[in-house]
Amino acid sequence: MIIFVGGCVSQAPAISVAIRPPAAAIATGQTVQFRATVTNDTTTVIWTASTGTVDNNGNYTAPSGAQSVTAIVTATSTTSPTRSASATVHVVATGQVSPTANLQVALYSISAGAAGNVSVEFGTDLNYGLTTWSQPQTQGGGPVQLFVAGMRGDTEYHMKAIVQFSDGTQFTDADHTFTTGVTNHGGLSIQATTSPGMAPQGGVELLDMLGNQPTVLPLGVTDLNGNLLWGYNPELAGLQANPIKMLTNGDFLINWSSITVDGANSILQEIDLTGTVIWQMTAADLNAALAKATCAGCNITVLGTHHDFVQLPNGHLIVIAALQQVISATTVTGDAIIDLDQNHNAAWVWNEFDHLETNRQPMGFPDWTHTNAVIYSADDGNLIISIRHQNWLIKLDYANGTGAGDILWKLGYQGDFTLVGGTDPTDWFYAQHGPSIVSTNTTGQFSLAVFDNGNDRVFPSGVTCGAIGAPACLYSTAQILQIDETAKTATFEFHPTAPTYSFFGGNAAVLKNGNVEYCESAGGPGEAGDIYEVTDESNPETVWHMNAAGQYVYRGQRIPSLYPGVQW
Repeated sequence: MIIFVGGCVSQAPAISVAIRPPAAAIATGQTVQFRATVTNDTTTVIWTASTGTVDNNGNYTAPSGAQSVTAIVTATSTTSPTRSASATVHVVATGQVSPTANLQVALYSISAGAAGNVSVEFGTDLNYGLTTWSQPQTQGGGPVQLFVAGMRGDTEYHMKAIVQFSDGTQFTDADHTFTTGVTNHGGLSIQATTSPGMAPQGGVELLDMLGNQPTVLPLGVTDLNGNLLWGYNPELAGLQANPIKMLTNGDFLINWSSITVDGANSILQEIDLTGTVIWQMTAADLNAALAKATCAGCNITVLGTHHDFVQLPNGHLIVIAALQQVISATTVTGDAIIDLDQNHNAAWVWNEFDHLETNRQPMGFPDWTHTNAVIYSADDGNLIISIRHQNWLIKLDYANGTGAGDILWKLGYQGDFTLVGGTDPTDWFYAQHGPSIVSTNTTGQFSLAVFDNGNDRVFPSGVTCGAIGAPACLYSTAQILQIDETAKTATFEFHPTAPTYSFFGGNAAVLKNGNVEYCESAGGPGEAGDIYEVTDESNPETVWHMNAAGQYVYRGQRIPSLYPGVQW
């Protein structure tokens, strides 16, 4: 009999190598410690690096110089050379800070060398405190260049770039200093005060000023203490800016037009934070775009753009443009609403002469309509426009460029809505400015704010304004109205009388903290503007107040910062 005896041959456990940290970010010339762990082996590893040097203990030293690179550090098993692990090292050359054409704006350039996002922290000391927005660094791309704006004039600032790489590592650049220049704003005096115990909504104040141009600064941004952080004055004699708005790309869009004739000699101008013009459209350019357009109603000639515009989510711009018609031997000025596509071609036009009655003339004829604001209703894709000389807000069937342009409703005295919680006709808004949608929804039941200038206010029959015991003839209010588009009611939610009568300009909005901000363009005393942040209650308390002496303030509005999506 033959007996077979079998057995197993034992196999040595597989060797594996791990390296920590798996990634790092350091400046050129700096050192970082890596550690290798070898499983199932007691021998050492061999360290190598694709660029720079690494010693036998895993201390990696990046190359010096001004070039950002990505290095690979590898630990290889001595026993089993096929077993290794690698770590990535982002080696970043220090950034450069340089002045720009705007004395209060610095240019920060840094090349991260690998995919990630770059932002800059800055402030008057090493606590920094403020930040720019974040901009992408593409793999192998050139330097990221960020404008650092929001600094007071004639002041030293510290700043450092933060690079957040896509693999989760973060690099902090060395501290840099930058001293802003001495700015000349032509004698403009801005005073801002916060009431004791009150906390205003954070951010900065964007000011659109009118008056002694071009000698006094027309456009500026201040902190909530009234310090000027940014200004722009191209010294365009005979033109005034209204409005200025920040675009989603971080630039500003400004409409410049004649001081005396709405739209005349207009220039629609996009600038970056240094004041460099990115593109512009003159009145002649707009008429050329209308002449070649094929949309219904585009065959018009306009004086030019004025007062307001709105950027739509799809990149289109809705602008207001003045045009004229001779009616019964009188040259009448009205307005058109024009949709400009991403290439600034005319895509849709709504002409007031086609939809409103020229024999309705409550104020200012033959400056018949004096349209001064446009709002985009995101929920239905329609437009709400403010027509000052008709005392109306009107909703248009725009339907994101496919609408027929029908008037869906008219809000105001002699319009389609019943006023609830106030006296009709006196408590309607008159010669209004600067409406804004307050609620998250924009159709059905929603809220909107508006500044009621009150120039041509109508009083009930038998009431003589200004008489003993009667209301004043001229006063302004800040209003918030709850709109019910189905029931056609407009209910007061907020309706205080402003401290002074403002015969033109202004705006009203609800801030993130629930307070209400409104601007009296012609506050006073003298040629000045006043902006108030007040509590949202029946007897509102003043939280914050700004007075700009030496200029009227067409609009004053709180914006989060000088960067989209960043709250200061």
